[in-house]
Amino acid sequence: MALLEIDNLSLRFGGLKALSNFSFRVDPGELVALIGPNGAGKTTAFNVATGIYKPTSGTITLGGKRIDGRSPVFINHAGLARTFQNIRLFHNLSVLDNVTVGFNRSAEHGLVGTVLRSPGSVRERRTFDADAMQLLSTLRLADKSDYLASNLPYGDQRRLEIARALATGPKILCLDEPAAGMNPQEKRELMELIRFIRDRFGVGIWLIEHDMKLVMTISERVTVLDHGETIAMGTPEQVKCDPKVIEAYLGEPV
Repeated sequence: MALLEIDNLSLRFGGLKALSNFSFRVDPGELVALIGPNGAGKTTAFNVATGIYKPTSGTITLGGKRIDGRSPVFINHAGLARTFQNIRLFHNLSVLDNVTVGFNRSAEHGLVGTVLRSPGSVRERRTFDADAMQLLSTLRLADKSDYLASNLPYGDQRRLEIARALATGPKILCLDEPAAGMNPQEKRELMELIRFIRDRFGVGIWLIEHDMKLVMTISERVTVLDHGETIAMGTPEQVKCDPKVIEAYLGEPV
């Protein structure tokens, strides 16, 4: 049974159809990719799945429960977390605090208790900090926990954004072009990290990426979008040989 199931999803902006009858699934612990040329609708699919946009039609279920049209907070609590194409960290907070923010979704003590430093809120903060440090250690960032996020190298900023997403306890992690702006060595390390996260945390991973070598190396299944419509799906070997996919990328029939 699919963990995430998207069925016949469509999204219109006025007269523009951004997605048309898009169907997609992620099984437990699976690593799948969504690819396509610029403007194909890949990030739009992420934005609908994570609650930023409400679909015009179609359904999305996570763990058998409908999440389409719900708020991003509701969807994150249901088990879907994401990163962004443009890194969105709290740049003036420390590395540790960036990850602790992710754990705050399970906080039991509110703003008043935090401001007044009630015993319960202090204990809770210590627990979150300890959990955050353990996660940073797992992702090889513990030695930089006191750094400002803005002072991290680019590759470590990507790693930190993934750590913050993992802190929310997702069932599925959505990565939007995580290799963007990385050099070849950083991309190799990213491939190892994505595999490690899938195996270590037991999460399904939904990947959007332009780097075809990365996609074809680590993905188990690939779906291809073009102008909001699915033109191919299958194993990496099947997809990269598909004439429709080649035409979409090269702009001419093969």
